Amino acid sequence: MATTLTLKSGTSWADAWQRCLSVAPEAFQDDRVLNLWHSAWQADGRTLPATSPVDGSPIVGPPRLDRHTAHQAVRASLDQHRAWRHVPLDERRARVAATLDALTEHRELLALLLVWEIGKPWRLAQADVDRAIDGVRWYVDGIDPMVDGRAPLDGPVSNIASWNYPMSVLVHAMLVQALAGNAVIAKTPTDGGVACLTLACALAAREGIPATLVSGSGGELSQALVRAPEIGCVSFVGGRDTGAAVATAVADLGKRHVLEQEGLNTWGIWNYSDWDALTAVVPKLFDYGKQRCTAYPRFVVQRQLFDEFLSAYLPAVRTLRVGHPLAVEQAEDPFPALDFGPVINAAKAKELRDQVAEAIDRGAVPLHRSSEADGRFLPGQDTSAYVQPVTLLNPPPSSPLHHAEPFGPVDTIVLVDTEAELLAAMNASNGALVATLSTDDRATFDRLAPQIRAFKVGHGKPRSRGDRDELFGGFGASWRGAFVGGELLVRAVTQGPAGERLPGNFPDYHLMP
Repeated sequence: MATTLTLKSGTSWADAWQRCLSVAPEAFQDDRVLNLWHSAWQADGRTLPATSPVDGSPIVGPPRLDRHTAHQAVRASLDQHRAWRHVPLDERRARVAATLDALTEHRELLALLLVWEIGKPWRLAQADVDRAIDGVRWYVDGIDPMVDGRAPLDGPVSNIASWNYPMSVLVHAMLVQALAGNAVIAKTPTDGGVACLTLACALAAREGIPATLVSGSGGELSQALVRAPEIGCVSFVGGRDTGAAVATAVADLGKRHVLEQEGLNTWGIWNYSDWDALTAVVPKLFDYGKQRCTAYPRFVVQRQLFDEFLSAYLPAVRTLRVGHPLAVEQAEDPFPALDFGPVINAAKAKELRDQVAEAIDRGAVPLHRSSEADGRFLPGQDTSAYVQPVTLLNPPPSSPLHHAEPFGPVDTIVLVDTEAELLAAMNASNGALVATLSTDDRATFDRLAPQIRAFKVGHGKPRSRGDRDELFGGFGASWRGAFVGGELLVRAVTQGPAGERLPGNFPDYHLMP
């Protein structure tokens, strides 16, 4: 008989919210979060209703500002920037280090907020927080040579990021930008993460970090956060459609920019035999339901190896553990070990299910479909945001699953017969962030890898965004502007010698580091 699950003790949304009210009463009110601008927490903006992807229950939504107030916030940030850029590096370092200590103290609360707001399993939520803290500490320890001979920008850095990594991408970037001498502005992602970001920014603001945190629709706030003359740099992480609009705006204005956009990251299989290694890595590729910019949703497989590929792939994908991230057998049990929980919301889940059904109707072959009955859920809970793993063979060219990143637990497989077909299929999206080629022959990898249009190409192993000194960027439409990672992140948000050409993908040049 199946065991009835219950919520782990002390992990309800109400528990998390009460802890936020206790830790940062300046930023949280009884029923809402506040915006941070002009060095103060402001009870402005119209708070929108929101629900948790975990179980559809109500949580606190973002307080959306209007365009006029956003412009006021940007002007106030410029005033902060003009003062902060003259603060000595040792003092900036001390304040950022103190912020990291505060984030470490409240690490578990930040992770719990990520679980409820964006559906991350506990292990991955903690990793998101830890990567932010550890990554920024690396810059705190090594910032001196990175800023030697360089100066802060003329205006603050405006950050617009997707919802999937609020800490390890957005907060990490903000603190490094501030360490380099800039005031920082961030827009909370529309789809989730507002409470986690509010708590992180409250802890930073207490240490004197010149941070601004505002909420609102991209269309309403883009004039202020992208086009305003006060902005010194725009840092964007998100989809290609929105990124293209931002790219057009910053190109017209000649503004410094870092625009990380999606791409169809692919894993090629060619003259390969180490199937045990592939079986071991497949479950890891489903972390967080493939809602990552470095996820691998497409396998390009040599046709004559397809039977062996399936023998390695299918047993692995059948082991995936999906369910409520806080559901346990006994209230005091450890957090459940899951590969992923829900996708970001019920609308995204429906979109994915519709795309899968349409692809099958048009000829795709379903190779694997898990059942919701295999998931771990609380009795009677809303499961509308959950998508079970799906694998399709040969999605039709008319399907979005053929050419775009699904951003969910949907794998597609394309079969090829020649190296030319392999490369064409791996380059289907005009540029990607990462790719992998599994082949037994190193010479074959060395010959084919440079022809794969991805910033990082692994040999039989997945590549990631990276931490600390690992560089990151993209080819084609997957990236616009300056590359980041390591010292390049600091160079992207500081001014160097006259005529400096930053490594990156710009309208008039492409320069690899």
